[in-house]
Amino acid sequence: MDFKKLLAYQKSFDLAMYIFEVPKSFPKEEVYSLTDQIRRSSRSVSANIAEAYRKRKYVKHFVSKLTDADGENSETSTWLDLCL
Repeated sequence: MDFKKLLAYQKSFDLAMYIFEVPKSFPKEEVYSLTDQIRRSSRSVSANIAEAYRKRKYVKHFVSKLTDADGENSETSTWLDLCL
């Protein structure tokens, strides 16, 4: 099985792609700071899930990467709250 078939990866990737488009409608003063932060954190979720999958044989590394993905997901959620 490939990590791209994992539901968590697919959903995080879809969200990151959606988030790439949404900030285009943000006010000009948020073009760099908020847009950059929300895009980076949302992309990082998928990247950490992919890395976790590759390190799944090593439990501590696997858990660490999934914890990183969860943290980035929480950061993305916070940025989205701030957008509202």
